[in-house]
Amino acid sequence: MQILIICGFLVAAIINLLPVIGVVGAPQLERMYGVALEGPDLAVLMRHRAILFGIVGALLATAAFVPSFRWAAFFAGMLSMVSFLVFQALEGQTNAELGRVALVDYIGIAALAVAGVAVWMQSD
Repeated sequence: MQILIICGFLVAAIINLLPVIGVVGAPQLERMYGVALEGPDLAVLMRHRAILFGIVGALLATAAFVPSFRWAAFFAGMLSMVSFLVFQALEGQTNAELGRVALVDYIGIAALAVAGVAVWMQSD
């Protein structure tokens, strides 16, 4: 069980840490998401979003090794990834880059679900 927990949280952590490169600047964000960041306001918001991904990713990575963090990390990670998929579905057709983000989020959700089930089973 422990290997499922550690691997599940680490996969989700890596997925959430990948967007942190966006803190470097707008060109990285534009390339990653396939969108034009017109003006400094949107760039600031997206760079801040990258920091928030870093926080979620760090929480997930910590939870892989610190059991007391696991449920908080599980719910934070799930909320982050599932909310993206919900928003994408509500908006309809998106570009290929965002489709790739959605696919990666599905992988993260699956990994985190496996970890969550393993944590739950271990607590019995």
